[in-house]
Amino acid sequence: MSGLVLKLSPKERVLINGAVIENGDRRSRLSIVTPNANILRLRDAIHPEDANTPVRRVCYIAQLVLSGDVTKDDAHLQLLRGIEQLSQVFTDPDSRDLLSLATSAVLEDQHYLALKQLRALLPREERLLGARLS
Repeated sequence: MSGLVLKLSPKERVLINGAVIENGDRRSRLSIVTPNANILRLRDAIHPEDANTPVRRVCYIAQLVLSGDVTKDDAHLQLLRGIEQLSQVFTDPDSRDLLSLATSAVLEDQHYLALKQLRALLPREERLLGARLS
């Protein structure tokens, strides 16, 4: 059986196709066999007031698609523009690879994968912003 396997901690919440699912008192595994299901771990969710940096804003747009608050068609251009803007700042090879993978994921309607690649830029952004404030 293929698909995504979620390993959930006790009481962990996950959003699957717009429905919030809460795990019970024990660790568990869920196998998601439906292709293209929209899944978001709520512990990883960015709250609207926390979408206050360039990377976080682009992540938030991808997250809105996964939560069902925005259609993939409505977010498509915003995501691609946001990734393009990030590529003007993140010019190192590793960041470029992540941005390229995120772009490909958006083009293939794989928003979870796009979000995953974009989230990998958050520590780098934090370092850049911290260096700028010093």
